[in-house]
Amino acid sequence: MNHPDTKRPGSPFAFSGGAFPRETPDIETASEGYAGRFAGEVGAWFLDIQARTTLELLRPWPGAAVLEVGGGHAQLAGPLLEAGYRVTVTGSGIQAGQRLARLLPPGSYGFVVSDLLRLPFPDRSFEAVLAFRLLAHVQAWPALLAELCRVARKVVVVDYPEKLSVNLISEKLFAAKLAVEKNTRPFHLYYGNSLASEFNRLGFSGLVWRPQFFLPMALHRGLGKAGLSRAAEGVCRALGLTRALGSPVILRASRLG
Repeated sequence: MNHPDTKRPGSPFAFSGGAFPRETPDIETASEGYAGRFAGEVGAWFLDIQARTTLELLRPWPGAAVLEVGGGHAQLAGPLLEAGYRVTVTGSGIQAGQRLARLLPPGSYGFVVSDLLRLPFPDRSFEAVLAFRLLAHVQAWPALLAELCRVARKVVVVDYPEKLSVNLISEKLFAAKLAVEKNTRPFHLYYGNSLASEFNRLGFSGLVWRPQFFLPMALHRGLGKAGLSRAAEGVCRALGLTRALGSPVILRASRLG
């Protein structure tokens, strides 16, 4: 698969016939301020569900070489290393690697500064490629998916905010969400079918979907009680609400053949 030629840092480059500016949303998600959104018992519960779900989806490939694109938030690198995976993380700038350096043992992982849309690796370099906290904040999402698929030998795992969920009223709730989370940003919503079509076009199929929550994460943060949130989400899951209308979704796509 062809990928773009980059000019100088920060300048637009061509991808699949279009021009896209360099995007760096992972610098924000790798910041200490962003990490504060996952502090406390509710934040730990969020991260536990995310890590357990991701490891479940990667279980068929124990010890695989994993690339986490934009993973400077350090939410998954630690659990992946503990599970025996060989982890490389990319970040849009050197500052995107500071949390990793503080939280993980030196030499336990690789970190590479790279443009999100032009990864410096040959085709199919990693058995699994992950991208979390990115699709919600990039404009050129087809270009991002194309790069993830290009360097993945087996699977790509991403998370995204599903439109067919309580996110349908997200614009009306944004002010309340900002009041709770303080540093939240506007984000892009996706229909799962649109992502599925793009993955299929890129030669990936066998999609597996894992919606994480039915109720808004901002509501759980506002409650501040992990036990109460866990019980409420358990009821929603038992009723089938999470499977039908949950968000954010963790999605695994496998390379055909």
